[in-house]
Amino acid sequence: MGINETLKALADPVRREILEQLKSGPKNAGEIGEHFELKGATISHHLSILKAAGLIDAQKKGTFITYYLNTSIFEEVVGWVAKLKGE
Repeated sequence: MGINETLKALADPVRREILEQLKSGPKNAGEIGEHFELKGATISHHLSILKAAGLIDAQKKGTFITYYLNTSIFEEVVGWVAKLKGE
């Protein structure tokens, strides 16, 4: 995982909306998918990209996988941007 993967993941509006949804707390793929007119496989693809970029984490509970924000990666991105600004 690196900054390139993180920025690529953030470039897609669907993935940014998924992150917005997860701000209110953990959700499973079905709960996330309810907010989109996309197939489940497409939602899963976006979740995989977000997970690979380190922006979300997942925890399996029974037959469901719950997704939640990984805020530490956001701190890294903010730190990277701050370095660019010379702060």
